[in-house]
Amino acid sequence: MNLNHIQLAARGKVRDVYDLGDRLLMVASDRISAFDVVMPTPIPDKGRLLNGLSLFWFARLGAIMPNHLLSTDFSGLELEDDEHDWLQGRAVIVKKARVLPVECIARGYVIGSGWKDYQASGTISGITLPAGLRQAEKLPEPIFTPSTKADLGEHDMTISFEEVIDLVGAEIAEKARSATLQLYTEASDYAAERGIILADTKFEMGLVEGELILVDECLTSDSSRYWPADEYRPGISPPSFDKQFVRDWLETLSDWNKTAPGPELPEDIVNRTRARYVEAYERLTGETFS
Repeated sequence: MNLNHIQLAARGKVRDVYDLGDRLLMVASDRISAFDVVMPTPIPDKGRLLNGLSLFWFARLGAIMPNHLLSTDFSGLELEDDEHDWLQGRAVIVKKARVLPVECIARGYVIGSGWKDYQASGTISGITLPAGLRQAEKLPEPIFTPSTKADLGEHDMTISFEEVIDLVGAEIAEKARSATLQLYTEASDYAAERGIILADTKFEMGLVEGELILVDECLTSDSSRYWPADEYRPGISPPSFDKQFVRDWLETLSDWNKTAPGPELPEDIVNRTRARYVEAYERLTGETFS
């Protein structure tokens, strides 16, 4: 849904950002993407689930790093009734920040693109890892593996810490790396108490009056790889609390080349995907989603 009386500043794969002058209105939609393509079929309530998880983690991790959140009350905005209803639970008013041109990624396990890099070179982001690691194996300690921020439809590229320094300077790079690993460790320990493994996650950070803060989403099922601990086995790719059902179904299609437009998703895939997002939300927050 577009808001009729507020200027749209940016539209991402999932989030729409509106300009409120000195602030921004960030709205999490129900869109879902896979292989960097936004699917034409939404996942009901996905935006509310993602927004709810972000709010939970912002509150829990605020002592480690401040964030961009100002308010969840948008009653003062000029909105139509259907727009107001649409925003409930999925919108936040946030500070404007100068966003760093890097994704701040923490990995505790070797999986995904990190597993591919490790197989090819024994390294991730220039960090040499022990030989003989299996797919999805836990790393000796979490590592910071930053990447570029690609435009819509393009792929992020892993970069080294030295390249981060070239982009943002040594002081900001050090702060971003330290905060990323602290946030990951705290969240990983918390998730483990609830029977969930946080394999990796990515943060976005920005500067407000010289202070480095968290922006965008935080430890959601879209930005993080969560695994049920009781189904985890090193040597295979474990099931995850995200859009795995969508990706797996798309991989079965012989007539789609992973470029836009994406195919309509079957009802069963939509329902199973929504159930995984709900389960992650409820297990992590301890609250029933309604």
